[in-house]
Parts: sequence; C-alpha cells; structure tokens
Amino acid sequence: MTAKRHTSFPLSSLYCALLTIGAVSSAAAQTESESIEHITTTASRTGTDSFTQPVTVSSVEEDDIALLSATHIEEVFDNIAGAQLQRGNGQEYLPALRSPVFSGPGACGGLLTAEDGIPLRAAGFCNINELFEAHSEMAQRIEVLKGPGSALYGSNAIHGVVNVITPDTTQGGGMTGFDYGSYGYTRYKLRSGYDAGNTGVGINASVTSDNGYRVDEGLDQEKVNLRHRYEGNQFSVNTGLTYTNLEQDTAGYISGTDSYKDKALAQGNENPEAYRNARSLRLWSKVAMTLDNGDEIIVTPYLRDQDMDFLMHFLPGQPIEKNSQRGAGIQTLWSHELADNMTLQAGVDGEYTSGDLLQYQDSPTVGSAFLVETIPSGRHYDYSVDATVLAPFAELSGDIDNWHWSAGVRYEHTKYDYTNNMNAGRVREDGTTCGMGGCRYTRPESRDDSFSNFSPKLGASYSLSDDLLVYGNLSRGYRAPQATELYRLQRAQSVADLEPVVADNIEIGLKSKGDVLRYNLSVYQMDKDHFIYRDSDYFYVANGKSRHQGVELEMEWQMNEQFALIVAATAAKHTYRHSQLSGEIDINGNDMDTAPRHVANTRLRYTPAENIIAELAWNHVSSYYTDPENQHEYDGHDIVDLRTSWDITPQMTVSGRINNLFDEAYAERADYTSFSGDRYFPGRPRNYMVSLVYRWE
Repeated sequence: MTAKRHTSFPLSSLYCALLTIGAVSSAAAQTESESIEHITTTASRTGTDSFTQPVTVSSVEEDDIALLSATHIEEVFDNIAGAQLQRGNGQEYLPALRSPVFSGPGACGGLLTAEDGIPLRAAGFCNINELFEAHSEMAQRIEVLKGPGSALYGSNAIHGVVNVITPDTTQGGGMTGFDYGSYGYTRYKLRSGYDAGNTGVGINASVTSDNGYRVDEGLDQEKVNLRHRYEGNQFSVNTGLTYTNLEQDTAGYISGTDSYKDKALAQGNENPEAYRNARSLRLWSKVAMTLDNGDEIIVTPYLRDQDMDFLMHFLPGQPIEKNSQRGAGIQTLWSHELADNMTLQAGVDGEYTSGDLLQYQDSPTVGSAFLVETIPSGRHYDYSVDATVLAPFAELSGDIDNWHWSAGVRYEHTKYDYTNNMNAGRVREDGTTCGMGGCRYTRPESRDDSFSNFSPKLGASYSLSDDLLVYGNLSRGYRAPQATELYRLQRAQSVADLEPVVADNIEIGLKSKGDVLRYNLSVYQMDKDHFIYRDSDYFYVANGKSRHQGVELEMEWQMNEQFALIVAATAAKHTYRHSQLSGEIDINGNDMDTAPRHVANTRLRYTPAENIIAELAWNHVSSYYTDPENQHEYDGHDIVDLRTSWDITPQMTVSGRINNLFDEAYAERADYTSFSGDRYFPGRPRNYMVSLVYRWE
C-alpha cells in the first residue's frame, strides 16, 4: 500500500515550458524562416490550414508512419502530446486523450475514431479496440483533434477525434514492401494505382502475421483500401472501401505484484484459450459540387457492416460475446461565402444502425459456491437495438485583420429501439431463479430510449506575426449512453436511468510554424458531468463528475542541418469531483486511476545525408494509481527505441529498428482489482525489425 500523494497541478511545468519556448523562439527568430502549411481535414471536415484554426490538431505524417513501421498503433500515438494507448495483447488497447485511460463497458464513448472522416462505429455501439479496424499501418497521415469535437462530429467526440486518413491511390504510382521482426512478425505491403486523367482507381493493402513472444498468443490480420475517383468541371466523386479481418489468439493479464519484472511470468499466459475474431467493411462515396455562385456542396453516403466474437476470459465462467452492427448514414456539408472573409458551413448528418449482442456460456462456472450459483451456463444476454441519429449543425467563421474566429453549434437526437430476445429479469435462460440473491446478469424489458443535446463551440486566434499566433476556444462535448450501458445490466438493476455525458472545455495556446522551430503549446481545463460508471451495487449510474487539466507541448526544433529535436509532452491531472465510497474511501478529489501525471516522447533525429535518417526516441510514462482509492500504484517506465532508414536509391529504402533498446522490464498496462489484485499486460523485451520498400511512379 502506498501513501496518498497531495501534489497540486504542476503549473511550474507550464512556466518552464514557456521559458524554454521563449528562449528557443528568440534564437530561431535570428534565422530567416519559411512557413510550412499543414492541411487538416479533421478540424473543419474540409481541407484547411491547421495553423490558423483555434484548436489543437496533431498529425503524424506518412514519412513518420513509415519510419516507425508500427506493429501496433500505440507506437504512433507516442508521438502525440496528451494521447496515450495502453497496449493489451495482440491488436487490443485502451486509449486516453486528455483523460485517464478509458476502461469498462461504454468507456469507449469518450473518444470518436474515424477513417477518412467516417466514424468507425455507430455512436451507440463503440468498441474500446475499434482502431484496429482502421488501416493505420498504411495511412497517409493520422490526425488527432484534441478536446471536444461534438459540434462537428456529434456523440462520442468528448475528449477528441482520431481520424486515420488513407492515401489517394488513384493518382498512379505505388509501392511494395515487407517488414520482418522478432517473434515471427511479418507484414507485406502493396500500394498501386492507375490514373487516367479525370478518373483513377487504386489499392492499398497489408497482410500481417505475428506469433507473439508470450505463450499461445498470435494474430493474422488483413486490411485493404480500394479507391475510385472521377473529376468533372464542377463535380467530383471519390469512393472508398475498407475491409479488415482479424483472427487473434489472445494472452490475458498476468497476476501478482510486479510480476511483469519476472521474464518467465511475463512470457506466460494465464488464458491460453482466449481469442478474438473481428471483421469490418465500410463503403463511402464523397460527392462534391461547386455551384455557379461559388457555393460548395459535399454529400457523403456510407455503409458499415461489422461483426466480432471473442472469449471474455476476464470474467468468471468465461462467456463468449458475439456482436454485430449494420447500418447506413449520410454526411452533408454546404459552404457559402456570406461576405468577404466570412463563411457559413452547415449540414445535416444522419444514420440508421441495427446492432445485436449475444453473450452465452457453454460450460458451468468454476470457482466459489457463490459464483457457481449466480453465473449459470446458457445465454446471459440476447438483444438487438435499432438506433437512429439525426443531427443538423452550422458553423460561421471569418477573418478580421489579424483575427480568425469561428462559432458553431450542433443539435443531435439519438433514439434506441431495444428488443430483448429472451426472457427478462434476473433469471436463468430457462426461467428458473438463481440462489444466493439471484443471477448476476439482468435483462431489461424491451423499450425505447431517446437522447438530445446541443453542442456549441467558440474559438478565435490572433496572428502575432506570419509564423506565430495565440488562440483560445470554448467547447462542449457530449455523448449519449452506449447500448451496453443501458441494456447489459447486472444484479437488481432492471432499468438504467442514464443521462448523456456532458463536458465543458476551455483552452488557450500558442503556435509557431517557423522553418527552424515549430511548436504548439496548449493549456486546457475540462469539467465532465454525468459520466457513467458502475457503483458498489453494480448499477450503472450517471452522477460521476471529473476534472481534466493539462499542459501540452509539441515541438520540432531543427538545431542545425543534421540534428533535430522533436518533443511531444504533457503534464496533466485528472481527478474525481463527486463523492463515492469505494472500499470505504471517498474518492472525491482523488486522482483518477490509470492517469499518469507526466507522459513524454523525445526524439533526437540525425540526418547525416539526404538519404539517411537515424532517430533515438525516449518514451517516459510517470507513475500512476491503479485504483480509484489511490492505494495501489504502478512505478512508471522509461523506454528507448532506435530506428534508422536509408534510401539506397530514389525507389528503394531499407530501414531497421530496435525497440526497447535497453531491454527494460515494464508494463504496457497496469491494473488493480479487489478480486485479482495487481495485474499487468507486460511490455515486450528488446525486439528488432527490418523493412524493405520499393516505390514506382
């Protein structure tokens, strides 16, 4: 047991960051700079210069994605301040963005994930691991909008938006290559396109196999993007299709305090029977029209078809879950210039989704008499939900002298039509009652639920010079309760009377885009109300409150022709603001669990020649509590990676990586529960990868 810390929010970190930035800015100002424009589609749903936007949008570009050749998207997120993915096993993970790590049913609703602007999942049917359904390994770039994005994207965009942008392969050219790594890791890559002027087609594909370093783990995964393009004088159609397939043998937690430090335990697998299979298909078509008066209209219909089944090895009885969702939606956007330097954008988004979930257990529960009696074999849940979302929105933006401003609002209405496909109540599948107080799993009667919310935002930026601006914004995030929070109940709860989660955010920042020095320094505070959690009676309730404060710095300093320093760092504090007894301790004011105060990724890049790059990366994660009572703690870790790339010819590149260079014993994720104690997903020991890529025009 550790003593509770009483550390205040580290405003000194902001002061030091400002001094550092100021000193480096002064030095950089003596060198003539060229502004570099970075286009983002995530900040406004159209291509705009991210520098002028009064929000924080981080972007990992194609060159960095290729240099990493990440075996897991967690490695990409290390380059984004304020973001953290705690890797589970295989392609699984738990995300964090200006937040503690999201965990538990429905927690995935705190972050919206998308590919090419289309949400990966419907608003009420998110999955905590859903980013493995995006083709991040072969992305053109990955954009992260930090802070509430609900005014543009609706429900789930509370803490931000992750948007994986796939390459436009219809412009011709292509590449092929492979990655070979430790523990039987292989990935084969292909990108090819055909350009016929105003039309084109293309493919972007990868096939991955990983045996894993732990016993009885491994995965096979296939991903493909298909593209078609047509361009007329005032009319264009871009169509994309993404298909992914994952077959994974999963290794679960290892148990015991500091067990990740024991190599034999870290390599073991307490759940060799665990698995996850997932398939996803998305089809979209973006139709853009320019009218005679200069107005632009964009209409994007899309289809989604997904299913997944996995063994819930982390629950008593180890039930199997099968879930699926099929639906169609449409995004619309109208852009009109009201006056010089003033633009109105408006539209309506809508979608319909039919989802279903089945949880069943083949064998009797093994364990205590209480578990055996209260968790019977057979079906636990079997329900379907038809969900409808309708959301009009509008945004007004403009420029006045050195000012850029924007104001927007979105109204969103969500309706769930829930159907219970088996007997209702806290009983077995055959209708008999369980002893010892009743069965664990409760099935509500069929019913309808509706939720509505306004999500406003207001932001402004002021240009201090061509390469330096200050900005600020106010925004509200929102999410409707997830279907699993409403209809997957336990114990004596027969109805979950939940409210939408709402978060109010304020942010100020400073941006520079010089040729020598580029940075974004931001400070934010977000208060979240009605966040949903399970109380001590195992009831879903929506009376949670939390506060999220942080300072973030993303910086690239070209120190000279050969050396560059690249930093993505955050100092943050995430605390509970509501009273709740947990283990006889009131958690009000406590640090939220799995919320490290400091996370930083520092890269020293060396470019001895135009065709050679070497990079030494240091990833730091500070200690954090693993329980809401702040009684158990993970010590944190420091990991160093080394990677290099050599363009042998303009067409051929060979690269290599040593991950965890000093063979540090660490945990990707640390957790504590009252029934299992300390448990971990161990990090991989030192491992290697080599890659070869060949490109053609």
